[in-house]
Amino acid sequence: MNKRTMKYSSKLFMKGSEEERVDVGEGIVRQNLGFDDSLLLARVSFENGSIGYTHAHPHSQVAYVESGVFDFSIGSETRRMEAGDCVYIPPNAQHGAVCVEAGVLLDIFSPCREDLLPENIKE
Repeated sequence: MNKRTMKYSSKLFMKGSEEERVDVGEGIVRQNLGFDDSLLLARVSFENGSIGYTHAHPHSQVAYVESGVFDFSIGSETRRMEAGDCVYIPPNAQHGAVCVEAGVLLDIFSPCREDLLPENIKE
């Protein structure tokens, strides 16, 4: 097996009850649950009415709605998404979400969103 050197890599086993949660403000809390250079999985909790403001980044993103209800916008299109639904966000697409009913998203990014890693991980 040919191993490549990773700039970043999380622990192999991560317990959600033990991993750091980061309060990013306005009713949103993010918890990174696994990453390396090529991907990042974050569990993001939203209070009712919290807003993931419109933004874009060069990463591909998949958002899985674990619980709650969200109005997702990608470009000029908005759809209501509920537990069990999934959203694919292409690189550089303007997107955002409004939490209609408190819930949790699982956000997967490829490659890794280095800007979401804790400072002690970065070189």
